[in-house]
Amino acid sequence: MVGAGFGGLCAIYRMRELGFSVRAIDRASDVGGTWFWNRYPGARCDTESIDYSFSFSEEVQQEWNWTERYAGQPEILRYLQFVADKFELRRHVQFNTVVDSIIFDDSSQLWRVSTQSGETIVSRYVIMASGVLSLPKKDAFPGLESFQGEVLHTSSWPAEGVDFSGKRVAVIGTGSTGVQSIPLIAKEAEQLLVFQRTANWSVPAGNRPLRPGEMDELRSTYPERREASRNALAGMPEQTSMGSALDHTDEDRRRFYEAAWADGGGPRFLRTFNDISRNPAANDTAVAFVSEKIALAVHDPAVAALLTPNDHPFGARRLCVDTDYFATYNRPNVRLINVREAPIQEFTPSGLRTADAEYEFDMVVLATGFDALTGPLLAPNIQGRHGQSLREKWAQGPVTFLGLMVHGFPNLFTVVGPGSPSALGNTVNSIEQHIGVIGTALEFARQKGTPVIEASAKAESEWTKRVAELAAPMLLSTTRSWYNGGNIDGKPNVVLLFTGGMGLYRTICNEEIAAGFPGFELSA
Repeated sequence: MVGAGFGGLCAIYRMRELGFSVRAIDRASDVGGTWFWNRYPGARCDTESIDYSFSFSEEVQQEWNWTERYAGQPEILRYLQFVADKFELRRHVQFNTVVDSIIFDDSSQLWRVSTQSGETIVSRYVIMASGVLSLPKKDAFPGLESFQGEVLHTSSWPAEGVDFSGKRVAVIGTGSTGVQSIPLIAKEAEQLLVFQRTANWSVPAGNRPLRPGEMDELRSTYPERREASRNALAGMPEQTSMGSALDHTDEDRRRFYEAAWADGGGPRFLRTFNDISRNPAANDTAVAFVSEKIALAVHDPAVAALLTPNDHPFGARRLCVDTDYFATYNRPNVRLINVREAPIQEFTPSGLRTADAEYEFDMVVLATGFDALTGPLLAPNIQGRHGQSLREKWAQGPVTFLGLMVHGFPNLFTVVGPGSPSALGNTVNSIEQHIGVIGTALEFARQKGTPVIEASAKAESEWTKRVAELAAPMLLSTTRSWYNGGNIDGKPNVVLLFTGGMGLYRTICNEEIAAGFPGFELSA
């Protein structure tokens, strides 16, 4: 398998339980995946810690103690290291190794995985647990190599940390990563220049330390909490939606929004009403409420206007969660620069030049996002039957069955890949569900004496159509973002995610299993 983050560790544990010999490959020097690399200031999960964790081991659930409502990167990494130590998972991982190609051998019906170091590994099955947001989008800024200051990428942050004190710092990008890191960098830097192309909607995280004894209380609710999460829209316990936003008086609607705003968290706010993500009129009520909150938080009306999105509905792009993000722009050492009106032209030895000005700084932080979902799967050269490459197969957009398999690529499984709920909810919940289905499929094939399993062309076609039909009425389909490849030049503009919710998706997978995997073809 490829990857040693949440997906890879879960897969190692499960496949080893089933009696398979297991070998994982990861480019990092230790376990952690996304949480190994993304060490930037403020890096934090936007799913509550108690839910963003494995459920496959009762021992781990009882022994591990989270310290915050939303865990930061160091704590999540320690958690994954704890799991790896407890079950001796590291002995199955080959670290500091980059996969170059994954080629199916038609004659032997085996996969040949080649690494950049020249090694070839032969395997019956391959599980791509390479992550959703693991391939950084590195914009080719002209002249960047001439900049004489320090260049930092949020996705490959120095493990020893960075000292911003006394420095003039530039941050390029105001997506989730920028929203998390900017407030903390601003507290240290002498001057902070934020270059924003697209303003993004953000709601308060509502993070706090867990109270003494609270972890024990939460732990006692695990059985009910996990079951509720598995059947929920976003894979985590959710409050009951108050129906349509349009069915309430202005006063009642504001009261419900205020409660969600105070409680914190993106899923909570998005689920305040059940039509925010679909109905433009309902969405407008959320836009008006959050716009007002931004205007109240930011003292300068011109800056507040720049920070308020005007080109996409609320929640149509990845909804950010923050701690004092908007208030950060009230600091005298912080300046917001609109590069939509005056784009970045080039870097210079001392800074960069936009269409209408030149800026000098000592360090630049590139928070430019990721080539999401398909990027990590297309980075290595994957070739299936008869030499067909996955890049060719997905030239017009990804096609999968259940987001788990691709016709023509037998015994190759994708974890939280395109065509699954994936990043639209609790990713760890999705990972466990996917690994469970994969394990059940491999057991089924083994019992049948047919070690080759593959999605049928018909099932793949029907599933891809269903994913598109479900996404069509969603407001996220109207906005270019990494949800549909819109953040990458030349990437097909296709909604990459199953938008029907994790509860429905789980039901569909369970029905597939109960029916004897009719959407898959098995052969000797």
